Amino acid sequence: MFCTLPHTATTTAVALAVASLLAACNTLPGGALIGGDRTATIRYTDHGVPHITASDPESLAYGTAYAHARDNVCQTANQLVTVRGQRARFFGGDKASGLLGRRVLPNEQIDFFIAAHMDDGALVRVWAAASAQARALEAGYVAGYNRYLSDRAADLPTACKGQPWVQPMTLAEFRRLNELTTVQAGIAALADGALAARPPAATTTSATDAPLDLADAAEAMREAGVIEPRMGSNAWAFGADSTANGSGALLGNPHFPWTGVNRFWQMHLTLTGPGGFDVMGASVGHSPTVQVGFNKDVAWSHTVSTGKRFTLHELALKPGEPTTYLIDGQPEKMHPRTLLISVRQPDGTLADKTHTWWTTRWGPVVVVPRAGLNWTAAKAYALKDANTLNARAVETWLGFSRATKVQELTEAMRNLGLPWVNTLAADRHGQTLYADLSVVPDVDVALLQRCAPSPQAAALRGPAGLFVLDGSRSACGWNLDVNSPVPGLIPAERMPVAVRRDWVQNSNDSFVYTHPAQRFDGISPLVGDAQVTRPRTRASLTEIPAMLADGKVTPIGLQNRLFGNRHYIAGIIIPDLLAACAVTPPADAAARDGCTALRGWSRTNDGDARGAHLFREFWRTARAIPNVWRVPFNPAQPIDTPMGLKMEDEATAAKVWTSLADAATLVRKAGFALDAPLNAVQHAATSAERIGLHGGDEFEGVLNNMGNVAGAPINAQGMPIDYGTSYVQTVTFDTRGPVAQALLTYGQSTDPASPHANDQTRLFAAKRWPVLPFHAEDVARAQVGETLRLTRP
Repeated sequence: MFCTLPHTATTTAVALAVASLLAACNTLPGGALIGGDRTATIRYTDHGVPHITASDPESLAYGTAYAHARDNVCQTANQLVTVRGQRARFFGGDKASGLLGRRVLPNEQIDFFIAAHMDDGALVRVWAAASAQARALEAGYVAGYNRYLSDRAADLPTACKGQPWVQPMTLAEFRRLNELTTVQAGIAALADGALAARPPAATTTSATDAPLDLADAAEAMREAGVIEPRMGSNAWAFGADSTANGSGALLGNPHFPWTGVNRFWQMHLTLTGPGGFDVMGASVGHSPTVQVGFNKDVAWSHTVSTGKRFTLHELALKPGEPTTYLIDGQPEKMHPRTLLISVRQPDGTLADKTHTWWTTRWGPVVVVPRAGLNWTAAKAYALKDANTLNARAVETWLGFSRATKVQELTEAMRNLGLPWVNTLAADRHGQTLYADLSVVPDVDVALLQRCAPSPQAAALRGPAGLFVLDGSRSACGWNLDVNSPVPGLIPAERMPVAVRRDWVQNSNDSFVYTHPAQRFDGISPLVGDAQVTRPRTRASLTEIPAMLADGKVTPIGLQNRLFGNRHYIAGIIIPDLLAACAVTPPADAAARDGCTALRGWSRTNDGDARGAHLFREFWRTARAIPNVWRVPFNPAQPIDTPMGLKMEDEATAAKVWTSLADAATLVRKAGFALDAPLNAVQHAATSAERIGLHGGDEFEGVLNNMGNVAGAPINAQGMPIDYGTSYVQTVTFDTRGPVAQALLTYGQSTDPASPHANDQTRLFAAKRWPVLPFHAEDVARAQVGETLRLTRP
């Protein structure tokens, strides 16, 4: 018996009812589903990891979406409310929500941003340029999610059961999900700034620019995630010259939110038909492809790169007409768009609300007063996002899935589809790869010099990480290199790529620090500079040589290094602090107690490390003390400096003691002993069960990064973790293929009732790395439960 899903269903109820009938007619007595060419087969192994097989890409994505929804249907349904621009309609306008877990904005602002940014017609056009396989994947994913909704309409998890906002996904909404992910490092990061842009009165007198606080401008961009974004990662790749088995070895350690759509989810995808592949790993969002993982020949991971995803353009406005700007001396009108959303009122009724969004040839107008970006009678600023309408990443990851050596990953990235990440990889031949072939505007040094904006805007480049161009000249657009597959983006030939047989690394600082012997020439400053802003980079470049000095690299050695939880910052300042504690002890009793607790600390962030939480609270504030370093930063020694504490200076020492006393007081006020073990204080915020965790925060230089998105200090709940080490993997190769161990620190499911909501969190706490079954015979031996076969209409 065969059934087809009508495409005429127009309401949620009808669509779900028809899909439910479809599910029923495709089911044999006893629950077995009819197989066939349009069938996805799903086998599960430990910890709810699905192994999905199909002979065509649409069926493969159908099974992938179904399996993802089984773990995360409420999360997906909620994100669909976001990309529909209906958060205020269902949840109220004032309630704050995470925009991809990075920016917390009122629902009303999120809806207005979605209404302004999303262009479904343009998304249709860019997806039409994708390969047939990519288009089949998107169609299959949408149908697979909707199939799950129809199968489980009456039995959804508590978080979304019976909610009116749970509705089937459309193809347009799938494309919006992708679009929002790609622009999160650009216009989405400054969405509130674009929504705040309002023209001044035409009679406003032009004022001289007020002095700009560059430190506050930098902090504003840090809060927005434009510089030092909360999402980061470590990745190390070792080649034949460094490994015990002469093959490649990879450590991938993404640091991502533990809640929201940027959570990773594990999967193994096998396409047996034309254009086939066999790939395993994990992805964030709603991806029909593996984004971080391995196949039989190559393993890879990503880290957030230092590349810039947008430029700002300083507009010269026509006197007396603040919505008209000048291009080459000629007036050009801004384009106002009236946005309309529905907002739920306290009594449950809906009210329409409008907002005007202003755009220019360079993009939307943005206002960020803390960065001096104001709309005055004389000036305004517009933002051009390089990732807008980027639908190319699926093609890139499809190329990864089929790669047989690291050079083929480079070829797959030449389409410039990866929106904001570096790629590090190792292959079975013993080669390693570092590449930043992400989306970066083609702006070189010459263009920056030729198109310099006002001095105040130009000053934002260093501390705030903002590149501003003169927007009054048409010649100040991005370069158009004929070698670039995307006009205006830097082509692969001028981006940093290194293939080596020893090792490469990245911990979110610039490509400059890939390897001490690696040199790159002619790279745009928009890709990165020689600054080191992450203590984890210093830790990586210290740990790797130390590990190699002990012998050749093995996966177990990599795991032990990562979960050894060495505290880089403590290693370079604790000796000075404890020496001062002994020689010139502080007068404050709380500070002296802090000295005692830190004297017994192991200088690691292991679960049983006593005093690690105290040091975190101390360094949270002490690191901002002016001139706190004994040896200040030296550009000639970017890895070894700054270091030490300047305790010989009385004024500095007094501030250090105050920070230590305040930290001790804060810890005690929260209800914890100064020498409590870390895992009694630090725990998973994603679990009702209190699971104590090891690891350290970003500013501590602990490779195993644990923190909270809000950056909050210790409180009565301790240190709840909702960000950091997520899908972590080690991969090498033997004669059969990949030898992989990996874990997902928060588990596969966002449903608290699922057995896979926190099972891997316990593994992580115990430092246990599951072996991943990859070969068909290994999957068969490891299978848990029955095989699920889903046939699409």
